[in-house]
Amino acid sequence: MKAKYYLRMKIKAGGGTCFFCQNIFCYRHVFMTKYFLLSVYNSPLQEEAVMKKQILGEREEFNSILPEYGRRKLLTYADSIRELAESFREAENNRENAPGEGGTDRKDYLWQKRLNENKDLMVEHLQEMAQIMTQLAQESRRCVPMGERRFKQISHALREVDIQLKNLYLIENEACRMEVSLTMRSVRKNNLSSDEIGDLLSVLLNMRLVSAHDNAFFVGEDWQTFYYVEEARFHVLTGVAKAVKETEKISGDNYAFFHTEMGNLTVVLSDGMGSGDKACSDSTMVVELMQKFLEAGFQMDIAIQMINSALLTGEENSNMSTLDLCSMDLYSGECRFVKVGSASSYIKRQHLVDRISSGNLPLGVFQKPDMEAVGRTLIDGDYIVMVSDGVLDALSQGIGEDMLSEIIGSTNLENPGEMANAILNFCIHQCRGRIRDDMTVLVIGIWKKEE
Repeated sequence: MKAKYYLRMKIKAGGGTCFFCQNIFCYRHVFMTKYFLLSVYNSPLQEEAVMKKQILGEREEFNSILPEYGRRKLLTYADSIRELAESFREAENNRENAPGEGGTDRKDYLWQKRLNENKDLMVEHLQEMAQIMTQLAQESRRCVPMGERRFKQISHALREVDIQLKNLYLIENEACRMEVSLTMRSVRKNNLSSDEIGDLLSVLLNMRLVSAHDNAFFVGEDWQTFYYVEEARFHVLTGVAKAVKETEKISGDNYAFFHTEMGNLTVVLSDGMGSGDKACSDSTMVVELMQKFLEAGFQMDIAIQMINSALLTGEENSNMSTLDLCSMDLYSGECRFVKVGSASSYIKRQHLVDRISSGNLPLGVFQKPDMEAVGRTLIDGDYIVMVSDGVLDALSQGIGEDMLSEIIGSTNLENPGEMANAILNFCIHQCRGRIRDDMTVLVIGIWKKEE
């Protein structure tokens, strides 16, 4: 290509300032300037033979790229099923190790009934596994063709930073968002991180890309496949405040923040029935299994059913735990709440508060859990407040939910951590410092990223 073409591309892409942050000097802009100016004096014809070999081998390598998506998911499914199997095994061990009290016909009947129930649950799980595998097989991704000239430019640019590119594919997922898959390795010891490679690709492909969570941190000397996805429109900050029941040393509430996939944040809060170690153990199992299943790609209702089954097959004394789940799509702002016996949640928009309540029973009560799901659309500056029932019980009897709405709506705090602490301190003050139940407050603030 002519030098004038490269200079015109440089001006268009950079414009004298950084394409992303509009600063006069930054890493991305230095890279753009270096790459395009070097291209003026180093003709791509010098690497023509190497490039042709890579392009010709592209079709052969394509079949080995797409199965990687399924392989990763199937491995994660296997880990999740293993976790569930462990919970069943622990329940069986508890039964076997229970002290004998002299067998009776009634006792034998009860154990036989429990065994039959477990068999029924196992059948349901097998059916659910078949459904999951079917959904996985039906997933589709479309490969977007890339021109030979563009591939050469990207490969040449990566070589400038000592990265050798084997293949690169643009993939459109089911949500019509772009993903980039590339196999590469570092040719020198000074390894670049996968995030830095994402910055370079963002400039070269003219789209905001971020590294997938399961990518290796550095680009090593061996061939590795890395995945990059479009950056989400929103970002979040979270805050947590907790208080333990005054007669206990450990809280029966547990929570987790995690990404089920790129651009999706899920928050789980569980309150084990009672207090102390037993309640903590039950709520921990609910949170950990829910995280495992959702990260593996299980549907939410299937995951809840399987966890409910795990609680039902526990000790003779029924294990019960609440489930409060919030799943946010950081691309669209869509938010889904799923509640099983949990306390109310709140969405704060300036001084307006939307209360989301449920009237069902916790997990571990019925064979089929009663789930209530509510959808909302979030905008820039919204806050989500999730609490355990100990917070509402600490307020005035019968009007705790309404009082908490007023507290949330009247606060002017913007930091989620400060807001969570302020809510918890107010509740403790209302009950005069007597903490009669575990209290947990989670606050999630969502903001739109600058264009």
